[in-house]
Amino acid sequence: MRRFRTVPTTLLMATLLLLAGCTATPEEDEPDRQWPDQAPGERWQPRPGTGWQWQLTGKLDTSVKAPVYDVDGFTTTKEQVAALKKAGRRTICYLSTGAWEDFRPDADDFPESMRGKGNGWEGERWLDIRRLTELEPLIAKRFDMCREKGFDAVEPDNMDAYRNPSGFPLTADDQLRYNRLIAKLAHDRGLAVGLKNDLDQIPELVGDFDFAVNEQCAQYSECERLTPFVAAGKAVFHAEYELSPSRFCEVSRELKLSSLQKRYDLDAWRRPCR
Repeated sequence: MRRFRTVPTTLLMATLLLLAGCTATPEEDEPDRQWPDQAPGERWQPRPGTGWQWQLTGKLDTSVKAPVYDVDGFTTTKEQVAALKKAGRRTICYLSTGAWEDFRPDADDFPESMRGKGNGWEGERWLDIRRLTELEPLIAKRFDMCREKGFDAVEPDNMDAYRNPSGFPLTADDQLRYNRLIAKLAHDRGLAVGLKNDLDQIPELVGDFDFAVNEQCAQYSECERLTPFVAAGKAVFHAEYELSPSRFCEVSRELKLSSLQKRYDLDAWRRPCR
C-alpha cells in the first residue's frame, strides 16, 4: 500500500511542481548486467544493491538503463516484456493482491461481499484476505498472466491490510497466512516474489519472499528494519518521494538498499542513488 495516500493535496501539488523541473538521463544509471543462467525450475534471485526502474503509469520507457524493471502486470504487454528481456533486463509484474480495483478486467470476479472499505485510492477497496479458498484461484489467474507474459517476478501490493481500517476484523495471523499463500502461488509458477512494505512482519516472512519493495523507509526512519532481507542476500527495492537523493542515498548505500527517488504518480522519471 503506497503510504503517500495520506499526503495533503497542497503538499502533494507543491512536490510535483518541484519535481517537474528535474530530469535524469538514462545514461546516469548503472550499466546492464549479464544475469547468470538459471537451472530448470530455479527462480531468479535479485541480490542486494541491484538497480531498478519502477514505472506504473504513462507510456513505458524502455530506454532506462536499469537491470530490473518493475511495471504494471495488466498494461504491460508480452511483447514489451520480451523486448526488455532481449535487452538484458529482468522484469517484475506489479499487481494488487490485497485490494480490489474497479478498473481491472477481472474486477467482477471478486464478490461484493469480499470488498471492504476504500484504501484511499479512487476505485480501490480492501479485500477480505481471510477468504483464502475464494481468493486463491483469483490471484492464481493473475499470476498465470504474469508467467505467460514472461515476467521473472511479481510485486504484490497492499500486503498489510491488517494494519489499516479495511472493514474486516483482520489480524496479524490472517495477514501472515495470506502473504504466505501469495508467496506460494508465485513460487509454484517459477516466479520470484517481493514483500511489499509490511515491515512489522519481515522477521516472519523474510524466508518466504525473494526480495522486498519499500516506500519511504528513509522518510519514516525505518530502513534498518529491512536489513533481514539484505542479510539473507536478497535485494530491497526502495523508493522515496519527498526526500532528495542527498537526504537518503548515503544511508541506502550503507544498508545496501536499491534506492531511487520517484514522483508520486510513478511515471518514468527517476533519480537513482549512485
